[in-house]
Amino acid sequence: MSSITGAILVGAEERQGSGNGFEAVDPSSGKALSPRFAEADAHDVADACALAAAAFPAFRDLPPEDRAAFLERIADAIAATGEELIDRAMSETGLPRARLEGERGRTVGQLRLFAIVVREGGWMDVTIDPAMPDRQPLPRPDLRRVNMGVGPVAVFGASNFPLAFSVAGGDTASALAAGCPVVVKGHPAHPGTGEIVARIIRQAVADSGLPAGVFSYLPGTTNALGGALVADPRIKSVGFTGSRGGGLALVKIANARPEPIPVFAEMSSINPVILFPAAAQARGAALGTAFVASLTQGAGQFCTNPGLVIALANSDLAAFEGAAVEALAKAPNQHMLTPGIHNAFQTGVTALEGHAAVETLAKGPVGDGINQASGAIFTADADAFAADAALSHEVFGSSSIIVRAPDIDAVASLVSGLEGQLTATLLFDEEDEPLVAPLIPLLAEKAGRILANGWPTGVEVSHAMVHGGPFPATSDTRTTSVGTLAIQRFLRPVCYQNLPDRLLPTALRNDNPCKVARRVDGTMQLA
Repeated sequence: MSSITGAILVGAEERQGSGNGFEAVDPSSGKALSPRFAEADAHDVADACALAAAAFPAFRDLPPEDRAAFLERIADAIAATGEELIDRAMSETGLPRARLEGERGRTVGQLRLFAIVVREGGWMDVTIDPAMPDRQPLPRPDLRRVNMGVGPVAVFGASNFPLAFSVAGGDTASALAAGCPVVVKGHPAHPGTGEIVARIIRQAVADSGLPAGVFSYLPGTTNALGGALVADPRIKSVGFTGSRGGGLALVKIANARPEPIPVFAEMSSINPVILFPAAAQARGAALGTAFVASLTQGAGQFCTNPGLVIALANSDLAAFEGAAVEALAKAPNQHMLTPGIHNAFQTGVTALEGHAAVETLAKGPVGDGINQASGAIFTADADAFAADAALSHEVFGSSSIIVRAPDIDAVASLVSGLEGQLTATLLFDEEDEPLVAPLIPLLAEKAGRILANGWPTGVEVSHAMVHGGPFPATSDTRTTSVGTLAIQRFLRPVCYQNLPDRLLPTALRNDNPCKVARRVDGTMQLA
């Protein structure tokens, strides 16, 4: 593999850009990492998008087997990269080796899963209503429908997942699976990691004999770069993981275009956990310890971090809170991903500490390194929490509020007042089920995933997974950014009426050359 050069990768072309560029920074030491990376600009955006638009027809019409093999080629190369990828990611993020090895496995796994999905063909939703020329009072024409890619997709790398939500992450994998060329705006916190993966994808494009515009990688630090990418008329959809402010800024740009486009932005969630009384009484201490383990995992830098606990204010809550205080005191200090994320976390924690209606229950050990953050747990009563919307805003990191509710009606009222969430967790025993059951429909209106007796950190890449939810968890509540359903974000249905068989897309032809299941005249027919 080529070493990291800091280049802009526009299709098969490498560019060094103009200006001074930027460097990655090791968050554990504050030291700059070589090399210096080029800043992509509007000219690079325009060229990458033009190449993507030119590549789209051929890539969209690529046989499913060939597209699946392309995804597997990327996966195999990422798996075979060796230590260079992990070492660079460790340097740029401060994350431990085991975490990044696991993330590489997830990245490889989701690419291979989408290859299976592409081959199976259900994503096309092939539907055929044969002509009925003798139907009365009016004949029915021959109607055939199939899903196809929307066009070039802009993908924004995430700060907290340098592999699984970045250059070859779920947005890229699902867009490529749908037959959409991808232009990635690399995250400036881990540009070397991004370039290594980008070169793998670019090589897979070449080895698969695909048009070079199927993939481009644009490193850069400016909001203008991302704005230019979303505003380019050749981009037809956007995948983003990041802050609410960043996501909404892209949505605004996308909606202001002469042709508005969808932005699938995963943004903000505090992932409420509801602790029921029988569970608190029977195993409150164990749940308190487990809560802190989830809260502090990865310095709390997960979009599914449990930032809110709602529980009945009675004596059984003491064991949960006491165990949480003890566990947080022992939790190791961890470096946060970037100085900006660290500063935002400190600002959020300081605001909660100074809030008149909030009590600081526990703080973690104070570290002596840069960009290290101490976990924090706060408490508030139900009325105070409900009265101030700011208390329900995400503090990205190991921070959570335990809200003490007087009764189950107050719990239901708190749930009803929450914004949209990625997850909601129920901690209960069998005796609690009469209290749990009425809350499930409320939570289904608020969250994309409801968990029983588990913790929300950790997302399975599978067919059934939903990693999405109502606003502001995402900008579009109808889909997910994790799991095979994610491919639907980058597809649109097209219906063909009375076309000769030889002119139809391959999947719609009478002899079913793609060998996929199809719904014919209302009845499913297997390949």
